[in-house]
Amino acid sequence: MKSALRHFANAVSGKSREQKWHQFLALMRPQPDETILDIGVNTTEYTDVDNYLEKRYPYPEKISVVGVSEDFTEFNKRYPAVRTFSSDGRNLCFENDSFDISYSNAVIEHVGPQPDQQRFLEEMLRVGKRGYLTTPNRLFPIETHTSIPLLHIVLTRRAFDAFLRLIGKGWATDYIFLLSERELRSLLKSAGIRNYQLVRNRFLGLPMTFTVTWHK
Repeated sequence: MKSALRHFANAVSGKSREQKWHQFLALMRPQPDETILDIGVNTTEYTDVDNYLEKRYPYPEKISVVGVSEDFTEFNKRYPAVRTFSSDGRNLCFENDSFDISYSNAVIEHVGPQPDQQRFLEEMLRVGKRGYLTTPNRLFPIETHTSIPLLHIVLTRRAFDAFLRLIGKGWATDYIFLLSERELRSLLKSAGIRNYQLVRNRFLGLPMTFTVTWHK
């Protein structure tokens, strides 16, 4: 049963990444000479959908990436044309408007609670002339990282974390800080992001993830 659920979750994740890739191209229309900063890459890849931008984008020399790890050895072997930087997404090591596009796919829910998430958005806004961000919907019936249905909604965070530890998924307790649409919009406002578009990406008719794009 667990294997079947994980297989299903991976299939859904792969389809979601493919859809978001085409969505990124349609919404942002990146030009060959434009620079992109990908904030929050995986220096070690665990699935085929990790680092999707680097896998698919036809101009890798225009991509710079940020990760919290200081070891990009494996990443550099896979993507030798991409520039790599070790930096905290809440305090990026770049000047204002250093990039044409700041990009982050399903990272903001991992940077910490809402004050950290606001700082992350502020930094995305600061270093990029335009922005593209995705994140899961907290109110989707299945928690996409753990594949657990409903409990992340009906339980308090403390109770849900206790349940995760009980079933051997304690790794998720300080790792996932999901946002509802209302919470995400509030954070965007607090971070100073005004000219934005929010897209609800649906699965079985329900908003599973959000995509946010903006410009200054």
